[in-house]
Amino acid sequence: QVQLVESGGGLVQAGDSLRLSCAASVRTFGFYAMGWFRQAPGKEREIVASLTRSESVTYYAASVKGRFTISRDNAKNMMALQMTSLKPEDTAVYYCAATFAPIDYRNVHEYMYWGQGTQVTVSS
Repeated sequence: QVQLVESGGGLVQAGDSLRLSCAASVRTFGFYAMGWFRQAPGKEREIVASLTRSESVTYYAASVKGRFTISRDNAKNMMALQMTSLKPEDTAVYYCAATFAPIDYRNVHEYMYWGQGTQVTVSS
């Protein structure tokens, strides 16, 4: 069982930066592929970024590429999402997720474990 806890969300202005963190309570954190997803009101949950357990493959949604950076520290069981140049359309609940050996790292349905989410609100 993997437990994930996100932190770092908040209310910021357009153009600001924010860093989200995800702490995992599992000894084999390094075995899991990780991802950040988000869900805005009335919309489906969507992929923001994902990376393999060895960080050999990373994926960014087109809407965040160049502005967001995903990273992980396997020694600390942590994952982060550095968000810069935030826009009002980035407003959503952001979720940390983990899975083992997915076929498609972008597919929300491939992820087995989820955090409770953290709210990010970007005002214009």
